[in-house]
Amino acid sequence: MDAIVLGNFLGASVRMGTPLLIAALGLVISERAGLINIGVEGIMLMAAFGAYTGAKLTGSYWLGLLSGIAIAVLTILIFAVTSITLKTKQIIIGAALNMFCAGMSSFMYRWLFWGTGRLDDGIAARTFPTIVLPVLSDIPVLGRMLFSHNFIVYFGFMMVGVLWIVINKTSLGLKIIAVGDHPKAADSLGINVIKIRYWAVIFSGVMMGVAGTFLSIAQSSSFGEDMTAGRGFIAMAVVILGKWSPVGAFGGALIFGAASALQMLFQTMGLDIPRNLIMMVPYIVTVIAVLAVSKQRVGAPRALGVPYEKA
Repeated sequence: MDAIVLGNFLGASVRMGTPLLIAALGLVISERAGLINIGVEGIMLMAAFGAYTGAKLTGSYWLGLLSGIAIAVLTILIFAVTSITLKTKQIIIGAALNMFCAGMSSFMYRWLFWGTGRLDDGIAARTFPTIVLPVLSDIPVLGRMLFSHNFIVYFGFMMVGVLWIVINKTSLGLKIIAVGDHPKAADSLGINVIKIRYWAVIFSGVMMGVAGTFLSIAQSSSFGEDMTAGRGFIAMAVVILGKWSPVGAFGGALIFGAASALQMLFQTMGLDIPRNLIMMVPYIVTVIAVLAVSKQRVGAPRALGVPYEKA
């Protein structure tokens, strides 16, 4: 594999891993606060639809991004209210959200675009352009891997560092960890457990909104029904693989991104391998990775998935 092919492969690994990374970073914060949300798949799907709709109707990818974030936050508030205030089983709410979002995004897409004339000029929406960083992009291999991407990819890189600092170096990070590990003890010290959990979930919704936006108007220029294709569930695996750490999530996202890029590489090479088998590569890697760390719950919040009831 020469330097150009390797650089392209690594660059594709970063791009394919970006929605996993950003969604996983949101999950790191919400799970650190004690909430497990398996509805990330559906929320990303709604965000992808919202971003595409915003960009297609306004002609602005920035407004598309805001639309994606807004619809993701509104959707995740359903999870927040039912799981934090009403203390419903978090797994059940997440599963219900996935089913609701799959149906709603499909219905809304057909209602807004099919037979309305809004697609007469084609289905493509405005997308985030590639930003090539001068000098850095010329570095062999690493230049193509890290410094020739769109804004959302760079945003993901930045948030890894920001969240590492927040979790490990700030009082807010200590509060989030305390709420996820020992909520009663945190409450006794004057920390508002409910407030911290709400803000953690809302922040995760913002990140899921960005991740969904990437799928529809950064990685592609259109919306497709069920276009998340299991990425929300893989993002949950990334959190486990990364041991609930932003830096660990970055490494995990790269692994799964590389698996997806490898799948694409196999297809372009024309190997005599059944296409369905090639398509299974990212999911096989997911299963293997989760099995490898399933017995090592180092970093998992002690109160993960447990509703908090004030004494």
